[in-house]
Amino acid sequence: MQVEQRIDHILKTAVQMKATDIHLTPKVNGYKMKMRTGGILTVFDSFSIREGEKMISYLKFTASMDIGEKRKPQSGSFKQTINGIPTSLRISTLPAVPQKESLVIRLLPQELVPALSHLTLFPHTAKKLTSLLNHSTGLILLSGPTGSGKSTTLYSMIQQCASKLNKHVITLEDPVEKQHDSLLQIQVNEKAGITYATGLKAILRHDPDVIMVGEIRDEETARMAVRSSLTGHLVLSTIHARDAAGVIGRLLEFGVSHHEIRQTLAGITAQRLVRIHCPLCKGKCEPNCDKGARQAIVCELLSGAILESILNEVRTGERKILYKKLKDEIGKGIAYGFLSQEEWVRWVFEEADVSEKWG
Repeated sequence: MQVEQRIDHILKTAVQMKATDIHLTPKVNGYKMKMRTGGILTVFDSFSIREGEKMISYLKFTASMDIGEKRKPQSGSFKQTINGIPTSLRISTLPAVPQKESLVIRLLPQELVPALSHLTLFPHTAKKLTSLLNHSTGLILLSGPTGSGKSTTLYSMIQQCASKLNKHVITLEDPVEKQHDSLLQIQVNEKAGITYATGLKAILRHDPDVIMVGEIRDEETARMAVRSSLTGHLVLSTIHARDAAGVIGRLLEFGVSHHEIRQTLAGITAQRLVRIHCPLCKGKCEPNCDKGARQAIVCELLSGAILESILNEVRTGERKILYKKLKDEIGKGIAYGFLSQEEWVRWVFEEADVSEKWG
């Protein structure tokens, strides 16, 4: 089988399996390929060293990367229609020992993002997220680890703003993951001088109602996001924090004052992507199950009076307020039979006592 045909077969299989990532990792005597489906990485195939290197070279060439450079990390992208679905593919390579490369493909199907009611495990979560969009100004931040569905949730929320609420939505992303006609989307390009901070300054002069920033990752971007929400805009973004209350700590680390946080913050979420029990297999999907791995989002959400109380607690160091946390939502999903006990071990065990960080 030719390299092009082999890769085409792999990509078609990955899209059919609803895989999010494909890993091609070098071993002593060859390459091993794994696919991440439903958050789980499983072995898909193995190849000889010659076959693996041919596939990496082909993918690097297609993504306009330097084929001859194997000593430095590289990244690139290309678009391809797979199984009738327009798909963006992000390629990342890393030099590995001995004198080999590891490659990862992130698959981003350009399908219409589902409504919030189809993303969340519980209907009340979708209603609360939708209600946050009624704010005309303020800052809404989504937190969670990589692969927890933050970007999909963001896209669903801004689609709601653009199509249902008739708002002028401008996004600033690195990279633009999904293209939508109802949005004005800006690509971060540091070589051209468009960073998150400079891009936000330019967007403010373009009469937006809603601004979506791909990620708050530094002090300058955090300050610009706060400034944008103070000047009469609704700003949505993501930030890395373990739980909803931890988002406040991250903003403080970025130099945002308690007063600014209180003035701007409309809502915070901490979310996880959980695997739902298959109704046919009564648990984990069998290899021949045509339903595939189903996932949904569970959220810890702070807004309104509860958020105000948490802000006071962070400032004073006291802990008195009780509110629904991620472990409560996951526990409810297990009690209703939607989730397995594995999801509790996967997400709650690692969270145990970590949120006790104010005492």
